[in-house]
Amino acid sequence: MVSEKMEKALNGQLNAEVYSGYLYLSMAAYFEDEDLDGFANWMRVQAEEELEHGMKFYDYIIRRGASVTLTAIEGPQTEWDSPAAAFNHVLEHEKMVTGLINDLVDLAIEEKDHATNNFLQWFVEEQVEEEENAMELVAKIKFAEGDNRLMYELNKELGGRAPSED
Repeated sequence: MVSEKMEKALNGQLNAEVYSGYLYLSMAAYFEDEDLDGFANWMRVQAEEELEHGMKFYDYIIRRGASVTLTAIEGPQTEWDSPAAAFNHVLEHEKMVTGLINDLVDLAIEEKDHATNNFLQWFVEEQVEEEENAMELVAKIKFAEGDNRLMYELNKELGGRAPSED
């Protein structure tokens, strides 16, 4: 069993992960409207990944004998000034999620909830990867901005992203 405080925090993270999926799906739609199907593909895969993360929290909550509580998901932003602005948003969002995960780890340590701390370590490492990927893409887009050929190549590269096998 987890404490009521931990149950509430885990449910909060479950809902945050679902929101992340919703945000990235909104970004995919934005890129579809901009005729950047490769960028849209990258965001769709990212949305699926975030929903899988949400399901990891869902399953963990159930396994620990707690109750899943789904709350309303706020509507995400739908427009960005440029591909660079969208990917800067990705980076800032992932930094925010990292903070949420770190707060959960701190709570697990405070409550001496070793099982939850162990469960969260996967997410700690995942957030390092998420931020690294976002920083790399922000740099690539910044480099390619204003050069249609480079943007075309980047769009093609992002179109090749496939869902990961976890």
